[in-house]
Amino acid sequence: MSSIGTDTPGAGAPHPGQMPNVQIVGQYIKDLSFENPGAPAGMTSQPQIDFGIDLQARRGSPELYEVELKIRVTAKTEDKALFLAELAYGALVQLTNMPDEAVSQVLLIQVPFLLFPFARRIIADVVRDGGMPPLMIEPIDFMALYQSKLAEGQINVGGMSGNA
Repeated sequence: MSSIGTDTPGAGAPHPGQMPNVQIVGQYIKDLSFENPGAPAGMTSQPQIDFGIDLQARRGSPELYEVELKIRVTAKTEDKALFLAELAYGALVQLTNMPDEAVSQVLLIQVPFLLFPFARRIIADVVRDGGMPPLMIEPIDFMALYQSKLAEGQINVGGMSGNA
């Protein structure tokens, strides 16, 4: 369980003298898929990797949100598909004493930053266990992703989603 700030009651407008708080109540695999049509031939080749990420945040109650980090990795050589890995990794997040204008940034920048190492490890393990060469996904700049999608109008603060 991760926490930023102090544990204080209330949502929306902050109470004077109380720090905003972000608490990861729980993390979970929501969906995981690995297809390996290139095995065993793909085990020795150097594949072309395509990577995509999508973020979504939904309000569950006044203080609870679900943040979902979706990762999709495809690998192919020339015209042959080697593998496809898809992961939807979620977290239940409690925000207390959080200013309304900060909610989307916390849910689409800070929380994915905390979740990403866990999701990256799951993808790496699944690809390795599938007999493919090791795959290490580079860190993602969620701040830059958020700013880019905000500028493109793809982030609806009420619906809170973004993708790359």
